Order: sequence, then C-alpha cells, then structure tokens
Amino acid sequence: MSVPLRIATIDCQRDNARELFRELRDKLSPRGEVVSEAGRQRTIELFGAPLSPREVVRRICDDVRSQGIQAVLHYTARLDRKELTPDTVRVSQAELAEAAAKADPEFLRTVRVIRDNIIEFQKAVLPLDANVVRQVGGGTVRLRQRHLPMKRVGICVPGGAAAYPSTVLMTAVPAMTAGVPEIAIVVPPTPFGGYNNDMLATCHEIGVREVYRVGGAQAVAALAYGVEGIARVDKIVGPGNLFVALAKQHVFGDVDIDSIAGPSEVIVLADETANPEFVAADLISQAEHSPGSGVLVTWHAPLIPAVLTALEKQLSQLERGDLARQALEDYGALILARNEQEAAELTDLLAPEHLHISMDNPEQMLSRIQNAGAIFLGHYTPVALGDYIAGPSHVLPTGGTARFANGLAATDFLKRSSIIHYDAAALKADADRVRLMAEKEGLTAHSASVDIRLGDCPDTCHQTSLN
Repeated sequence: MSVPLRIATIDCQRDNARELFRELRDKLSPRGEVVSEAGRQRTIELFGAPLSPREVVRRICDDVRSQGIQAVLHYTARLDRKELTPDTVRVSQAELAEAAAKADPEFLRTVRVIRDNIIEFQKAVLPLDANVVRQVGGGTVRLRQRHLPMKRVGICVPGGAAAYPSTVLMTAVPAMTAGVPEIAIVVPPTPFGGYNNDMLATCHEIGVREVYRVGGAQAVAALAYGVEGIARVDKIVGPGNLFVALAKQHVFGDVDIDSIAGPSEVIVLADETANPEFVAADLISQAEHSPGSGVLVTWHAPLIPAVLTALEKQLSQLERGDLARQALEDYGALILARNEQEAAELTDLLAPEHLHISMDNPEQMLSRIQNAGAIFLGHYTPVALGDYIAGPSHVLPTGGTARFANGLAATDFLKRSSIIHYDAAALKADADRVRLMAEKEGLTAHSASVDIRLGDCPDTCHQTSLN
C-alpha cells in the first residue's frame, strides 16, 4: 500500500499562510542552498570537508581563474567523472553534423517550428532606436538611443538528470534574434548533456557551432574569465543547479548574467471551474524537475481534496513520480484562501516563476497580479506550452525575484548607448543651466568645460541667469 502524499495543506482561516509562503520562498531562493544528498557527498569526496555550496563555488572559480583550462579539466574529471583534454572539450563540427544526420526528422521539424515561433515573438519585443530633435535658443540638440548586440554570449544548458534541447532554443534563439554573432554553449559531459544526440542536433539545426562539454561552476568560470580554447564572453545566461546559480552570482561584474536561478516553481490559481486533473498535472510538471515547487491557491474548498486525489493517482503513473512526490512534499502546498483578493495577494508574495490562472475569466484575476515570470491563462494553457513552443523564453526569474526581475528576452542581449549632439548655439543656450547645476554640486570643472568652448572670460563663469 502506497504512503499518502504528505503535501502541506493550508487554510488561511486558521493558518499563517503569509509566513509559510515566506519560508517557502526563502527555501527556493539561492540563499536556501537546495542541493541533493549526492551533491553533498561529492563535495566531501572532492574537498575533504562539508564545504557550503558558496565555498565550493568560490574555490572552483578561483582555481579556474588562476589555472585556466587545467582547472576546468580537473573539476570535470572529479565532479562529472569524465576525463577530457583541451582538444576534446569542444564538440567538433563533424560531431554536430553527425548528430543532425542521426536525428529523428520529425524532431528536427519540431525544432524549426519552435525556432520560428521564438523568432516571431522575440522580434516583436525588440526596441526601436529613439531619435529626439530639440530646438534650443536658435540651436539644435540631437538625441539618440542606439541598440547594438553584444559580441559574445555564453549559454549554460543543464544535462544532469534530463536532456534539455528546449533550453538551447529558448536561450540561443533570442540571442540570435538580437544579432549576437558569437554564441558558446556549455553543457555537462553526460549522456543527457554533451553526449546527447538530440541536444547536439538542436545546436546544429539552429546554427550554433560552438559547444563545450563542460558543466557546473567550472563552466561558468571558464566563460567568465576565458581559458585556453574557450574565449571570454560578455554575458552568461541559462539555468542550472545551485552551483551554477552561485557561480553566476560570483562572476557577475566580470561579465553580465541573466539571473541567479533557483528550483523551478509554479502557482496554480484556480476557481470552481478548474479541472482537478489539470491542476494536479500542472503541479507535478514543475515538481518533476526535483527540486521543483508546485503550489495550488484556491478559494473553492472542494477543489483541494479533489486535487490531492488526482495528485496521488498521477504520481503513481509517472516515470519521475517518486522524484515529483518528494519535491511536492518538500516545496509544495495546497492553500485555501478566504477569497480571490487574498489569493492574488499570496501569489504576489511568492512572486512565482510560472503562474497558471485556471479560471473561466482569467483576465479578471490577471489585473490583480503584479509579480510573476510567465503567466498562463485559462484551462487549456499548461505551463509546458511556455516551456517548449509558444515563443517567450522559458528562462524566468525564480525564488521570489519576479518582484523585480524579468524573463530572458532578445532585449537582454542588447547594449544601449545614448548619443548626444549639440551645436554651438544650443550649447550657449543651455550653458547657464549647466553652470548653475555645477555650482550647486561644487563641480567647477564641469562648468569650465562649457566655458572654454564659449570663450567666456573668468568673470562670467559663475553667472546663473537663466533668461
């Protein structure tokens, strides 16, 4: 007889749901340092002590920075148990072409459809260059904002517990749409990663030709600092485990990053029209990432026992059911709110990566929600559509960071530069205002840089007439 699912069930009439949500949010953030028992044991084997994940990441990154490719190969051998050389770290062009030749033609057709969907959406969100012309005192001021793509981007693709060709698409294609000319993908040297035919075929199909069989913190460090055979990048994006997230945080400043991602998460906001089987499937779909979080928030009390029954049934039938069960018990909850408004407030408190509004009129609830990475409306829009095919990237803010962070988009691969052009007459017209501000701030060289161009004598340097 199976053990009943021990998922937290919270009634806002009697429980402090907000405090429980805060605890859950903290566990799911990188501060929670969620790591598997196997990961802990491997840390002890490698370093001889139970170092914290941050200490492990700091040591790996420092070694890669000082020792280069040899440190990358050392940690790859110890952590991933794969012996590589500087010549075999990179996937050859022949291997990429061979993977594409071996791939299921229907899979490649699907890859092309997804690529086109992503391009369509990402092109739509690209900004236009701003252009302002202002007449000042008989002179002309021309202001522009220019967008240029970054030159080189690194992408982390997971490959420990499953293969993720979708992550290649959801990261590389937005970068390509932005016009990034050089894209380097790092992926662990595993059967699900750098030796996975579908993953390599996807890279080849969309035009990525630079793929390295290296993962974890050592891969992030190699991209950030540059090592023999792997050139330094301008930005690192893509999901990964806790060590990847902390490594990205560690190297930020040497390079830009997209986010510090934690475990996958979903909130399902559901009313009396929701199908319990649908809701259960959505919760499990994120929990199966293991770790992953699935939370139901509803104000319709009968839905909770119905979803619990559906969870039990579906978990027993799924290949990764045991992993999803453990994740739901550790990071999941079924919450009964007092009303729709409280449900919206709780959702904003957790600020989930994915929010599925399973209601007949989801737009009404949408207007009450501020914080979510990606939002899925209606009973027939499972999160899997966003994960795989819709068009927006599935790389999203986690751990409560959707309060201020955004999902990855083509715009994240652009650099903005403001361009300012005054003629002499316009400079003269604005000169006194510059002088006044410089005087207030005590920055006399600012004022002098205007005066020298206008040929003003020292006696007029501090005039502040704005006429």
